[in-house]
Amino acid sequence: MSPSPHATAALTFSSDSYTTRRAKLMGRQAAGEGFLRAFLASETADRVQMLLLNAQDAPAARQSLKDAGWAGAVHTVAPEAVGELAASGVLYLPSPGIGELAWRRARVGERAYSLCGVTHTTASHAVMSGLTDLLTQPVRPWDALICTSNAVRETARRLLEQQADYLRWRLGATRFELPQLPVIPLGVHVGDYQFSPAQRAAARESLGVAEGDTVLLFLGRLSFHAKAHPAAMLQMMERAARARPGRRLHLIQCGWCANEHIEQAFDEAQRVLAPHVTHHRLDGRLPDARHQAWAAADVFCSLSDNIQETFGLTPIEAMAAGLPVLVSDWDGYKDTVRDGVDGYRIRTLTPPPGDGEELALRYDTGADSYDLYCGKSCELVAVDVDQATQRLLALLDDPALARRLGEAGRARARHVYDWAVVMARYRELWARLNEERQHASDWAGPLPLHTPVDRQDPFTLFSMYPTQHLDETLAVRLARPLPLAEYEAMRALACHRFAGTAIPPAASVAPLLERLGNGQPQRVGALIAALAPGQPAQAMTLRRALVWLAKAGWLLW
Repeated sequence: MSPSPHATAALTFSSDSYTTRRAKLMGRQAAGEGFLRAFLASETADRVQMLLLNAQDAPAARQSLKDAGWAGAVHTVAPEAVGELAASGVLYLPSPGIGELAWRRARVGERAYSLCGVTHTTASHAVMSGLTDLLTQPVRPWDALICTSNAVRETARRLLEQQADYLRWRLGATRFELPQLPVIPLGVHVGDYQFSPAQRAAARESLGVAEGDTVLLFLGRLSFHAKAHPAAMLQMMERAARARPGRRLHLIQCGWCANEHIEQAFDEAQRVLAPHVTHHRLDGRLPDARHQAWAAADVFCSLSDNIQETFGLTPIEAMAAGLPVLVSDWDGYKDTVRDGVDGYRIRTLTPPPGDGEELALRYDTGADSYDLYCGKSCELVAVDVDQATQRLLALLDDPALARRLGEAGRARARHVYDWAVVMARYRELWARLNEERQHASDWAGPLPLHTPVDRQDPFTLFSMYPTQHLDETLAVRLARPLPLAEYEAMRALACHRFAGTAIPPAASVAPLLERLGNGQPQRVGALIAALAPGQPAQAMTLRRALVWLAKAGWLLW
Protein backbone atom coordinates (compact mmCIF):
# COMPACT_ATOMS: atom_id res chain seq x y z
CA MET A 1 0.00 0.00 0.00
CA SER A 2 1.43 3.40 -0.93
CA PRO A 3 1.20 6.33 1.49
CA SER A 4 -1.65 8.81 1.10
CA PRO A 5 -0.59 11.69 -1.13
CA HIS A 6 -1.95 14.23 1.36
CA ALA A 7 -1.70 13.63 5.09
CA THR A 8 -2.75 16.02 7.80
CA ALA A 9 -1.84 16.43 11.46
CA ALA A 10 -3.34 17.81 14.61
CA LEU A 11 -1.33 20.76 15.93
CA THR A 12 -0.22 21.19 19.52
CA PHE A 13 -1.07 24.70 20.64
CA SER A 14 1.46 26.77 22.53
CA SER A 15 0.78 30.46 23.02
CA ASP A 16 4.18 31.58 21.74
CA SER A 17 5.01 29.02 19.07
CA TYR A 18 3.09 30.27 16.03
CA THR A 19 3.39 34.06 16.24
CA THR A 20 6.05 36.77 15.92
CA ARG A 21 3.96 39.21 17.93
CA ARG A 22 6.21 38.92 20.95
CA ALA A 23 8.38 41.39 22.84
CA LYS A 24 11.09 38.73 22.99
CA LEU A 25 10.99 37.52 19.41
CA MET A 26 12.91 34.29 18.78
CA GLY A 27 13.77 32.45 15.59
CA ARG A 28 11.59 29.48 16.55
CA GLN A 29 8.57 31.79 16.67
CA ALA A 30 9.30 33.14 13.19
CA ALA A 31 9.64 29.55 11.99
CA GLY A 32 6.41 28.56 13.75
CA GLU A 33 4.46 31.42 12.23
CA GLY A 34 5.71 30.48 8.77
CA PHE A 35 4.89 26.82 9.38
CA LEU A 36 1.31 27.62 10.42
CA ARG A 37 0.69 29.75 7.32
CA ALA A 38 2.01 26.99 5.08
CA PHE A 39 0.08 24.27 6.89
CA LEU A 40 -3.22 26.11 6.64
CA ALA A 41 -2.65 27.18 3.02
CA SER A 42 -2.17 23.55 1.99
CA GLU A 43 -4.77 21.95 4.26
CA THR A 44 -7.58 20.16 2.41
CA ALA A 45 -9.61 19.08 5.43
CA ASP A 46 -12.52 21.25 6.50
CA ARG A 47 -11.37 21.41 10.10
CA VAL A 48 -8.13 21.57 12.07
CA GLN A 49 -7.54 19.78 15.36
CA MET A 50 -5.49 21.53 18.04
CA LEU A 51 -4.33 19.81 21.21
CA LEU A 52 -4.39 22.17 24.16
CA LEU A 53 -1.62 21.87 26.72
CA ASN A 54 -3.78 24.06 28.97
CA ALA A 55 -7.55 23.71 28.77
CA GLN A 56 -8.08 27.47 29.14
CA ASP A 57 -6.18 28.14 25.90
CA ALA A 58 -9.09 27.17 23.63
CA PRO A 59 -10.05 30.78 22.69
CA ALA A 60 -6.41 31.67 22.02
CA ALA A 61 -5.95 28.56 19.86
CA ARG A 62 -8.96 29.44 17.72
CA GLN A 63 -7.78 33.05 17.42
CA SER A 64 -4.31 31.99 16.32
CA LEU A 65 -5.78 30.04 13.42
CA LYS A 66 -8.09 32.90 12.51
CA ASP A 67 -5.17 35.34 12.55
CA ALA A 68 -3.30 33.00 10.20
CA GLY A 69 -6.19 33.08 7.72
CA TRP A 70 -8.06 29.88 8.58
CA ALA A 71 -11.79 30.11 7.87
CA GLY A 72 -12.66 26.46 8.51
CA ALA A 73 -13.73 24.71 11.67
CA VAL A 74 -11.43 24.30 14.67
CA HIS A 75 -11.67 21.30 16.98
CA THR A 76 -9.78 21.90 20.22
CA VAL A 77 -8.76 18.77 22.10
CA ALA A 78 -8.56 18.97 25.89
CA PRO A 79 -5.31 17.77 27.49
CA GLU A 80 -7.00 14.66 28.89
CA ALA A 81 -8.85 13.79 25.65
CA VAL A 82 -5.91 12.70 23.51
CA GLY A 83 -7.88 9.75 22.13
CA GLU A 84 -9.64 12.22 19.84
CA LEU A 85 -6.35 12.81 18.01
CA ALA A 86 -6.75 9.49 16.22
CA ALA A 87 -8.99 11.35 13.77
CA SER A 88 -5.96 13.25 12.43
CA GLY A 89 -3.47 10.38 12.55
CA VAL A 90 -0.48 12.52 13.50
CA LEU A 91 0.09 15.01 16.31
CA TYR A 92 2.59 17.77 15.47
CA LEU A 93 4.51 19.46 18.27
CA PRO A 94 6.47 22.66 17.44
CA SER A 95 9.28 21.54 19.76
CA PRO A 96 11.27 18.35 20.38
CA GLY A 97 9.40 17.10 23.48
CA ILE A 98 7.56 14.13 21.99
CA GLY A 99 8.55 11.74 24.80
CA GLU A 100 6.13 13.14 27.36
CA LEU A 101 3.34 13.11 24.77
CA ALA A 102 4.17 9.48 24.03
CA TRP A 103 3.27 8.63 27.62
CA ARG A 104 -0.03 10.48 27.24
CA ARG A 105 -0.71 8.50 24.09
CA ALA A 106 -0.04 5.26 25.95
CA ARG A 107 -3.31 5.78 27.83
CA VAL A 108 -5.27 5.37 24.58
CA GLY A 109 -3.00 3.02 22.64
CA GLU A 110 0.36 3.33 20.93
CA ARG A 111 -1.13 2.99 17.47
CA ALA A 112 -3.83 5.62 18.00
CA TYR A 113 -1.72 8.24 16.22
CA SER A 114 1.88 9.17 15.44
CA LEU A 115 3.94 11.92 17.06
CA CYS A 116 6.04 14.44 15.15
CA GLY A 117 8.26 17.04 16.81
CA VAL A 118 10.91 19.43 15.52
CA THR A 119 14.24 20.56 16.92
CA HIS A 120 15.26 24.13 17.55
CA THR A 121 18.15 24.78 19.92
CA THR A 122 19.74 21.65 21.36
CA ALA A 123 22.19 23.25 23.79
CA SER A 124 20.01 23.53 26.92
CA HIS A 125 19.84 20.91 29.64
CA ALA A 126 16.09 20.54 29.12
CA VAL A 127 16.41 19.73 25.44
CA MET A 128 19.43 17.46 25.84
CA SER A 129 17.70 15.53 28.62
CA GLY A 130 14.56 15.33 26.51
CA LEU A 131 16.58 13.73 23.73
CA THR A 132 18.33 11.17 25.92
CA ASP A 133 15.04 10.34 27.68
CA LEU A 134 13.62 9.15 24.35
CA LEU A 135 15.48 5.89 24.94
CA THR A 136 13.28 5.09 27.93
CA GLN A 137 10.00 6.67 26.78
CA PRO A 138 7.38 4.86 24.68
CA VAL A 139 8.20 6.48 21.34
CA ARG A 140 7.92 4.14 18.38
CA PRO A 141 9.29 3.87 14.83
CA TRP A 142 6.08 5.47 13.55
CA ASP A 143 7.03 8.67 15.40
CA ALA A 144 9.49 11.29 14.17
CA LEU A 145 11.67 14.07 15.49
CA ILE A 146 12.48 16.38 12.60
CA CYS A 147 16.04 17.68 12.63
CA THR A 148 16.35 20.99 10.82
CA SER A 149 19.96 20.38 9.77
CA ASN A 150 22.47 17.58 9.43
CA ALA A 151 24.47 19.15 12.26
CA VAL A 152 21.46 18.86 14.57
CA ARG A 153 20.85 15.24 13.60
CA GLU A 154 24.49 14.46 14.37
CA THR A 155 24.13 16.11 17.80
CA ALA A 156 20.95 14.10 18.50
CA ARG A 157 22.57 10.88 17.27
CA ARG A 158 25.61 11.44 19.48
CA LEU A 159 23.48 12.06 22.58
CA LEU A 160 21.36 8.99 21.91
CA GLU A 161 24.30 6.70 21.23
CA GLN A 162 26.12 7.77 24.37
CA GLN A 163 23.00 7.35 26.50
CA ALA A 164 22.45 3.90 24.96
CA ASP A 165 26.01 2.95 25.91
CA TYR A 166 25.28 4.03 29.48
CA LEU A 167 22.06 1.99 29.60
CA ARG A 168 23.91 -1.07 28.28
CA TRP A 169 26.43 -0.71 31.10
CA ARG A 170 23.94 0.17 33.81
CA LEU A 171 21.03 -2.16 32.97
CA GLY A 172 22.35 -4.61 30.44
CA ALA A 173 19.94 -3.18 27.88
CA THR A 174 20.17 -4.71 24.43
CA ARG A 175 17.17 -3.35 22.51
CA PHE A 176 16.56 0.31 21.72
CA GLU A 177 13.67 1.69 19.71
CA LEU A 178 13.75 5.28 18.52
CA PRO A 179 11.65 7.69 16.48
CA GLN A 180 12.74 8.55 12.98
CA LEU A 181 15.18 11.48 12.71
CA PRO A 182 14.56 12.92 9.24
CA VAL A 183 16.32 16.11 8.15
CA ILE A 184 13.78 18.65 6.89
CA PRO A 185 14.76 22.33 6.85
CA LEU A 186 12.71 25.25 8.02
CA GLY A 187 11.10 27.28 5.29
CA VAL A 188 10.35 30.80 4.15
CA HIS A 189 7.49 32.33 2.22
CA VAL A 190 9.60 33.50 -0.69
CA GLY A 191 6.94 35.90 -1.91
CA ASP A 192 7.27 37.92 1.29
CA TYR A 193 10.79 38.98 0.28
CA GLN A 194 10.20 40.50 -3.15
CA PHE A 195 10.69 44.27 -3.22
CA SER A 196 10.15 46.64 -6.11
CA PRO A 197 12.76 49.23 -7.17
CA ALA A 198 10.51 51.89 -5.66
CA GLN A 199 10.36 50.08 -2.30
CA ARG A 200 14.11 49.63 -2.34
CA ALA A 201 14.70 53.30 -3.14
CA ALA A 202 12.32 54.44 -0.40
CA ALA A 203 13.92 52.17 2.20
CA ARG A 204 17.42 53.36 1.37
CA GLU A 205 16.38 57.00 1.31
CA SER A 206 14.76 56.68 4.74
CA LEU A 207 18.10 55.50 6.11
CA GLY A 208 20.17 58.16 4.37
CA VAL A 209 21.84 55.71 2.00
CA ALA A 210 23.26 57.51 -1.00
CA GLU A 211 23.76 56.14 -4.50
CA GLY A 212 26.96 54.10 -4.59
CA ASP A 213 26.79 53.23 -0.87
CA THR A 214 26.72 49.57 0.18
CA VAL A 215 24.40 48.27 2.91
CA LEU A 216 25.12 45.11 4.89
CA LEU A 217 22.32 43.65 6.95
CA PHE A 218 22.30 41.49 10.06
CA LEU A 219 18.80 40.49 11.12
CA GLY A 220 18.10 38.63 14.33
CA ARG A 221 18.32 38.97 18.08
CA LEU A 222 21.09 41.35 19.13
CA SER A 223 22.74 39.12 21.69
CA PHE A 224 26.52 38.77 21.82
CA HIS A 225 26.25 35.85 24.23
CA ALA A 226 23.29 33.87 22.89
CA LYS A 227 22.98 34.52 19.17
CA ALA A 228 25.96 35.84 17.19
CA HIS A 229 28.88 37.82 18.58
CA PRO A 230 29.18 41.07 16.57
CA ALA A 231 32.97 41.50 16.85
CA ALA A 232 33.95 39.55 13.72
CA MET A 233 31.31 41.30 11.60
CA LEU A 234 32.33 44.72 12.86
CA GLN A 235 36.02 44.06 12.32
CA MET A 236 35.33 42.77 8.81
CA MET A 237 33.39 45.88 7.93
CA GLU A 238 35.95 48.24 9.41
CA ARG A 239 38.76 46.58 7.44
CA ALA A 240 36.71 46.75 4.26
CA ALA A 241 35.87 50.43 4.88
CA ARG A 242 39.54 51.24 5.34
CA ALA A 243 40.50 49.22 2.26
CA ARG A 244 37.92 51.03 0.12
CA PRO A 245 37.89 54.59 1.48
CA GLY A 246 35.81 55.85 -1.42
CA ARG A 247 32.95 53.45 -0.62
CA ARG A 248 30.59 54.30 2.21
CA LEU A 249 29.54 51.18 4.11
CA HIS A 250 26.35 50.95 6.15
CA LEU A 251 25.51 48.25 8.65
CA ILE A 252 21.89 47.64 9.56
CA GLN A 253 21.40 45.56 12.67
CA CYS A 254 17.71 44.76 12.70
CA GLY A 255 16.78 43.03 15.93
CA TRP A 256 16.31 43.76 19.59
CA CYS A 257 18.36 43.81 22.78
CA ALA A 258 17.08 42.05 25.88
CA ASN A 259 18.24 44.81 28.21
CA GLU A 260 20.10 48.11 28.44
CA HIS A 261 23.40 46.42 29.31
CA ILE A 262 23.41 44.48 26.05
CA GLU A 263 22.41 47.57 24.08
CA GLN A 264 25.28 49.53 25.60
CA ALA A 265 27.69 46.69 24.81
CA PHE A 266 26.66 46.81 21.15
CA ASP A 267 27.07 50.60 21.12
CA GLU A 268 30.55 50.29 22.55
CA ALA A 269 31.57 47.56 20.11
CA GLN A 270 30.38 49.61 17.13
CA ARG A 271 32.21 52.70 18.34
CA VAL A 272 35.49 50.93 19.05
CA LEU A 273 35.60 48.22 16.38
CA ALA A 274 33.93 49.89 13.39
CA PRO A 275 34.24 53.69 13.64
CA HIS A 276 34.38 54.16 9.85
CA VAL A 277 31.08 52.35 9.25
CA THR A 278 27.67 54.05 9.30
CA HIS A 279 25.49 52.19 11.77
CA HIS A 280 21.71 51.76 11.83
CA ARG A 281 19.70 49.82 14.38
CA LEU A 282 16.11 48.88 13.67
CA ASP A 283 13.60 47.15 15.94
CA GLY A 284 13.34 43.70 14.38
CA ARG A 285 10.19 42.91 16.34
CA LEU A 286 8.28 45.28 14.06
CA PRO A 287 7.25 43.90 10.63
CA ASP A 288 7.68 47.31 8.96
CA ALA A 289 11.24 47.57 10.28
CA ARG A 290 12.07 44.11 8.95
CA HIS A 291 10.66 44.96 5.54
CA GLN A 292 12.63 48.22 5.48
CA ALA A 293 15.83 46.36 6.33
CA TRP A 294 15.36 43.68 3.67
CA ALA A 295 14.46 46.23 1.01
CA ALA A 296 17.47 48.45 1.75
CA ALA A 297 20.18 45.77 1.92
CA ASP A 298 22.82 44.83 -0.65
CA VAL A 299 24.51 42.01 1.27
CA PHE A 300 23.35 39.86 4.16
CA CYS A 301 25.77 38.86 6.91
CA SER A 302 25.42 36.40 9.80
CA LEU A 303 28.67 35.20 11.32
CA SER A 304 27.02 32.93 13.88
CA ASP A 305 29.37 31.45 16.46
CA ASN A 306 26.95 30.21 19.11
CA ILE A 307 26.08 26.64 20.08
CA GLN A 308 22.41 27.57 20.58
CA GLU A 309 22.08 28.09 16.83
CA THR A 310 20.93 24.98 14.98
CA PHE A 311 19.51 25.99 11.61
CA GLY A 312 19.56 29.73 11.01
CA LEU A 313 16.44 31.00 9.28
CA THR A 314 17.67 34.45 8.28
CA PRO A 315 20.18 33.36 5.59
CA ILE A 316 17.42 31.67 3.60
CA GLU A 317 15.24 34.76 4.10
CA ALA A 318 18.14 36.73 2.62
CA MET A 319 18.39 34.28 -0.27
CA ALA A 320 14.65 34.72 -0.86
CA ALA A 321 15.29 38.48 -1.04
CA GLY A 322 17.97 37.92 -3.68
CA LEU A 323 20.86 39.02 -1.46
CA PRO A 324 24.32 37.44 -1.56
CA VAL A 325 25.06 36.05 1.89
CA LEU A 326 28.17 36.08 4.05
CA VAL A 327 27.79 33.49 6.79
CA SER A 328 30.01 31.51 9.11
CA ASP A 329 30.73 27.88 8.28
CA TRP A 330 28.67 26.78 11.26
CA ASP A 331 25.90 24.26 12.03
CA GLY A 332 22.86 24.59 9.73
CA TYR A 333 24.56 27.17 7.51
CA LYS A 334 26.65 24.28 6.18
CA ASP A 335 23.45 22.88 4.63
CA THR A 336 21.75 26.02 3.42
CA VAL A 337 24.48 28.18 1.88
CA ARG A 338 26.59 26.77 -0.95
CA ASP A 339 30.00 28.38 -0.69
CA GLY A 340 30.77 30.37 -3.81
CA VAL A 341 27.30 29.73 -5.25
CA ASP A 342 24.75 31.55 -3.07
CA GLY A 343 27.32 33.47 -1.07
CA TYR A 344 30.29 32.60 1.08
CA ARG A 345 30.79 30.50 4.18
CA ILE A 346 33.59 31.81 6.40
CA ARG A 347 35.65 29.23 8.22
CA THR A 348 35.42 28.81 12.00
CA LEU A 349 37.70 27.41 14.70
CA THR A 350 37.03 25.96 18.17
CA PRO A 351 39.18 24.27 20.82
CA PRO A 352 39.42 20.48 20.41
CA PRO A 353 36.88 18.15 22.04
CA GLY A 354 37.61 17.89 25.76
CA ASP A 355 38.63 21.50 26.28
CA GLY A 356 35.13 22.56 27.28
CA GLU A 357 34.68 20.31 30.32
CA GLU A 358 34.89 23.23 32.74
CA LEU A 359 32.15 25.10 30.84
CA ALA A 360 29.87 22.06 30.93
CA LEU A 361 30.55 21.52 34.64
CA ARG A 362 29.77 25.12 35.59
CA TYR A 363 26.48 24.95 33.68
CA ASP A 364 25.68 21.56 35.25
CA THR A 365 26.27 22.77 38.80
CA GLY A 366 24.40 26.04 38.32
CA ALA A 367 27.52 28.16 38.72
CA ASP A 368 26.75 29.51 35.25
CA SER A 369 23.33 30.09 33.71
CA TYR A 370 22.40 28.81 30.29
CA ASP A 371 23.10 32.24 28.84
CA LEU A 372 26.55 32.32 30.41
CA TYR A 373 27.27 28.79 29.21
CA CYS A 374 26.40 29.77 25.65
CA GLY A 375 28.23 33.08 25.95
CA LYS A 376 31.44 31.61 27.32
CA SER A 377 31.41 28.90 24.67
CA CYS A 378 30.87 31.56 22.02
CA GLU A 379 33.95 33.47 23.20
CA LEU A 380 36.00 30.41 22.28
CA VAL A 381 34.69 30.16 18.71
CA ALA A 382 36.72 32.08 16.14
CA VAL A 383 35.48 33.29 12.76
CA ASP A 384 38.21 34.05 10.20
CA VAL A 385 38.02 37.84 9.91
CA ASP A 386 40.64 38.00 7.15
CA GLN A 387 38.73 35.55 4.97
CA ALA A 388 35.47 37.36 5.67
CA THR A 389 37.04 40.67 4.68
CA GLN A 390 38.36 39.28 1.41
CA ARG A 391 34.94 37.85 0.55
CA LEU A 392 33.24 41.15 1.33
CA LEU A 393 35.73 43.07 -0.78
CA ALA A 394 35.09 40.70 -3.67
CA LEU A 395 31.39 41.54 -3.48
CA LEU A 396 32.10 45.26 -3.25
CA ASP A 397 34.43 45.19 -6.24
CA ASP A 398 32.31 43.00 -8.50
CA PRO A 399 28.62 43.93 -8.63
CA ALA A 400 28.02 41.23 -11.25
CA LEU A 401 29.35 38.61 -8.84
CA ALA A 402 27.06 39.89 -6.11
CA ARG A 403 24.06 39.77 -8.46
CA ARG A 404 24.95 36.27 -9.62
CA LEU A 405 25.21 34.94 -6.06
CA GLY A 406 21.99 36.70 -5.08
CA GLU A 407 20.03 35.27 -7.99
CA ALA A 408 21.39 31.77 -7.32
CA GLY A 409 20.28 32.11 -3.71
CA ARG A 410 16.83 33.31 -4.73
CA ALA A 411 16.40 30.30 -7.02
CA ARG A 412 17.55 27.95 -4.26
CA ALA A 413 15.15 29.53 -1.78
CA ARG A 414 12.28 29.12 -4.24
CA HIS A 415 13.02 25.52 -5.17
CA VAL A 416 14.27 24.14 -1.84
CA TYR A 417 13.20 26.35 1.05
CA ASP A 418 9.88 27.87 0.07
CA TRP A 419 7.31 26.77 2.64
CA ALA A 420 5.16 25.20 -0.07
CA VAL A 421 8.06 22.85 -0.88
CA VAL A 422 8.97 22.21 2.75
CA MET A 423 5.36 21.60 3.78
CA ALA A 424 5.05 18.97 1.07
CA ARG A 425 7.97 17.16 2.73
CA TYR A 426 6.22 17.39 6.10
CA ARG A 427 3.06 15.87 4.64
CA GLU A 428 5.04 13.12 2.91
CA LEU A 429 6.59 12.29 6.28
CA TRP A 430 3.19 12.26 8.01
CA ALA A 431 1.81 9.94 5.34
CA ARG A 432 4.75 7.60 5.85
CA LEU A 433 4.27 7.63 9.62
CA ASN A 434 0.59 6.77 9.17
CA GLU A 435 1.50 3.90 6.89
CA GLU A 436 4.10 2.49 9.25
CA ARG A 437 1.89 2.85 12.30
CA GLN A 438 -0.88 0.91 10.66
CA HIS A 439 1.24 -1.87 9.21
CA ALA A 440 4.56 -2.14 11.03
CA SER A 441 5.15 -5.35 12.95
CA ASP A 442 5.45 -4.83 16.70
CA TRP A 443 8.68 -6.75 17.30
CA ALA A 444 9.07 -5.20 20.76
CA GLY A 445 5.67 -6.44 21.88
CA PRO A 446 2.82 -4.37 23.31
CA LEU A 447 3.64 -1.68 25.84
CA PRO A 448 3.10 -3.27 29.27
CA LEU A 449 2.09 0.07 30.85
CA HIS A 450 -0.63 2.55 30.01
CA THR A 451 0.64 5.34 32.22
CA PRO A 452 4.14 6.47 33.17
CA VAL A 453 5.42 4.64 36.24
CA ASP A 454 5.90 7.96 38.02
CA ARG A 455 2.48 9.37 36.98
CA GLN A 456 0.13 6.68 38.27
CA ASP A 457 -3.44 6.74 39.52
CA PRO A 458 -3.01 7.74 43.21
CA PHE A 459 -5.48 5.05 44.33
CA THR A 460 -3.31 2.45 42.62
CA LEU A 461 0.10 3.69 43.72
CA PHE A 462 -1.02 4.40 47.29
CA SER A 463 -3.47 1.53 47.56
CA MET A 464 -1.81 0.28 50.79
CA TYR A 465 -2.63 3.52 52.65
CA PRO A 466 -6.33 3.04 53.58
CA THR A 467 -7.96 0.46 55.81
CA GLN A 468 -9.97 -0.87 52.89
CA HIS A 469 -11.15 -0.07 49.37
CA LEU A 470 -14.66 0.44 48.11
CA ASP A 471 -15.28 -2.88 46.33
CA GLU A 472 -18.35 -4.64 45.00
CA THR A 473 -18.90 -6.65 48.16
CA LEU A 474 -19.01 -3.67 50.50
CA ALA A 475 -22.45 -2.96 52.00
CA VAL A 476 -23.36 0.72 52.33
CA ARG A 477 -26.36 2.74 53.54
CA LEU A 478 -27.31 6.34 54.17
CA ALA A 479 -27.33 7.43 57.80
CA ARG A 480 -30.51 9.38 57.06
CA PRO A 481 -32.47 10.61 54.05
CA LEU A 482 -30.34 13.20 52.22
CA PRO A 483 -32.00 16.01 50.25
CA LEU A 484 -30.14 16.80 47.05
CA ALA A 485 -30.01 20.48 48.05
CA GLU A 486 -28.04 19.55 51.15
CA TYR A 487 -25.57 17.62 48.99
CA GLU A 488 -25.17 20.66 46.73
CA ALA A 489 -24.69 22.98 49.70
CA MET A 490 -21.93 20.80 51.17
CA ARG A 491 -20.23 20.50 47.79
CA ALA A 492 -20.34 24.30 47.43
CA LEU A 493 -18.31 24.95 50.59
CA ALA A 494 -14.97 26.56 49.79
CA CYS A 495 -13.14 23.72 51.49
CA HIS A 496 -14.71 21.32 48.95
CA ARG A 497 -15.48 23.24 45.77
CA PHE A 498 -11.78 23.79 44.95
CA ALA A 499 -11.77 20.14 43.83
CA GLY A 500 -14.17 20.90 41.00
CA THR A 501 -15.21 17.88 38.96
CA ALA A 502 -13.33 15.45 41.20
CA ILE A 503 -16.48 15.58 43.35
CA PRO A 504 -19.41 14.23 41.31
CA PRO A 505 -22.09 16.83 40.50
CA ALA A 506 -25.56 16.61 41.97
CA ALA A 507 -27.09 15.36 38.71
CA SER A 508 -24.87 12.27 38.83
CA VAL A 509 -25.63 11.61 42.47
CA ALA A 510 -29.42 12.03 42.41
CA PRO A 511 -30.19 8.44 41.22
CA LEU A 512 -27.84 7.08 43.85
CA LEU A 513 -29.50 9.01 46.67
CA GLU A 514 -32.91 7.89 45.48
CA ARG A 515 -31.88 4.24 45.48
CA LEU A 516 -30.29 4.51 48.93
CA GLY A 517 -33.22 6.51 50.32
CA ASN A 518 -34.82 3.54 52.07
CA GLY A 519 -31.92 3.41 54.54
CA GLN A 520 -31.28 -0.29 53.92
CA PRO A 521 -27.71 -1.63 53.34
CA GLN A 522 -26.96 -2.37 49.71
CA ARG A 523 -23.97 -3.96 48.06
CA VAL A 524 -21.84 -1.60 45.97
CA GLY A 525 -21.79 -4.10 43.13
CA ALA A 526 -25.60 -4.24 42.98
CA LEU A 527 -25.89 -0.45 43.05
CA ILE A 528 -23.43 -0.02 40.18
CA ALA A 529 -25.04 -2.79 38.13
CA ALA A 530 -28.44 -1.17 38.51
CA LEU A 531 -27.43 2.44 37.86
CA ALA A 532 -24.58 2.13 35.36
CA PRO A 533 -24.81 -1.18 33.50
CA GLY A 534 -22.02 -1.42 30.91
CA GLN A 535 -20.95 2.18 31.57
CA PRO A 536 -17.42 2.13 33.06
CA ALA A 537 -17.08 5.92 33.23
CA GLN A 538 -20.41 6.35 35.01
CA ALA A 539 -19.58 3.45 37.33
CA MET A 540 -16.37 5.24 38.36
CA THR A 541 -18.36 8.43 39.01
CA LEU A 542 -20.78 6.51 41.26
CA ARG A 543 -17.95 4.90 43.21
CA ARG A 544 -16.40 8.32 43.78
CA ALA A 545 -19.80 9.64 44.85
CA LEU A 546 -20.16 6.86 47.43
CA VAL A 547 -16.76 7.62 48.92
CA TRP A 548 -17.51 11.34 49.04
CA LEU A 549 -20.85 10.70 50.73
CA ALA A 550 -18.88 8.77 53.32
CA LYS A 551 -16.36 11.62 53.61
CA ALA A 552 -19.22 14.05 54.26
CA GLY A 553 -20.54 11.78 57.03
CA TRP A 554 -23.73 10.70 55.29
CA LEU A 555 -22.81 7.19 54.18
CA LEU A 556 -22.21 4.35 56.59
CA TRP A 557 -20.22 1.24 55.65
